[in-house]
Amino acid sequence: MSKMKAALMYGPNDIRVEMTEKPECPKDGLILKIMAVGLCGSDIRNLTSDSRKGNYPFIYGHEIVGVVDEIGEEESKYKVGDRLFLFPGTYCMECDECISGHSENCSNKEVSSLAGTGGFAQYVAVKGEKIRRGGIYEIPDDVSFEAASLGEPLTSVFACLENVKVGYPDTLVIIGAGPIGCFMAQLSKIRGAQKVIMIDINQNRLDKALEFGVDITIDSSKEDPIEAVKKLTNGKGADKVISATPANATQTQSIHMVKKGGLVVFFGGVPKGSMTELDCNLIHYNNIWIKGHFGASYSQSKRAFELAISPSFPTEKFITHRLPLDKINEGIQLTKTGEAIKVVLLPWEE
Repeated sequence: MSKMKAALMYGPNDIRVEMTEKPECPKDGLILKIMAVGLCGSDIRNLTSDSRKGNYPFIYGHEIVGVVDEIGEEESKYKVGDRLFLFPGTYCMECDECISGHSENCSNKEVSSLAGTGGFAQYVAVKGEKIRRGGIYEIPDDVSFEAASLGEPLTSVFACLENVKVGYPDTLVIIGAGPIGCFMAQLSKIRGAQKVIMIDINQNRLDKALEFGVDITIDSSKEDPIEAVKKLTNGKGADKVISATPANATQTQSIHMVKKGGLVVFFGGVPKGSMTELDCNLIHYNNIWIKGHFGASYSQSKRAFELAISPSFPTEKFITHRLPLDKINEGIQLTKTGEAIKVVLLPWEE
């Protein structure tokens, strides 16, 4: 067996870059040589908690792009040298959820786990069934691998803003100025939102967010964000509020920032088992709608990828740090402190 470099998780905050077995090529699949892999907030959450319940070592990483390095004897769709983006979602298109148009909630667990992780490494195996089910897109030669890797985090943002119809003349509040919040701000402006207000407790992140279409920032560690939003909207509240943090507190706050008849989106996942306190009378009497958002359909994933690699979206601007895989722990810290907007790891660089 040949070897490859990978970032293996041995436990919470215990990530070791070491040599491990290179995966074998499936007969009807392929081996992708990973050229770039994005570091996602959910990866960081998983890497810093006991996400595998003791089942280690494990390789995370799902924002995967690369070059076909090897093909199985029964594979005919792709050839060695093809540049591919590997969307982590895989859908059966046969269950009730898929048929109803919500393929992101595909209930076929075997299919949905076909792709989605193993990206913090130099190679990943892609099964034939993943190739047949779809969610693999070809990267044009004139697009960098780093830019193409951002097609994955843009996907859920694209789907969310489409699903809740963010557009003209919305005043939108985004809570959380991380990579996802910045994607949301930029895309909201492209969709026609008139005013984007960004809330965070990290001034460094807020300052950076101004580069991505944000009109006004609120540092909620220094002022009451609810009062600030009310003041900026003549006491009415925003048309839409998106809580894009892993914190219950921002979900609690969000319903106090939206106008009567407005819409609140819970975008970020919160700690498992935690509960959010909500003023249900406010929700009831103010006709507030609350929507949870996760994932994207195949249609949305394809269009988000096309946007990420097009001149219409300043994808490269979001990448603040390109690091070799060996520096994954540094990348985690840069993202946690807010110094980085988006870290892309390069498994073949020293």
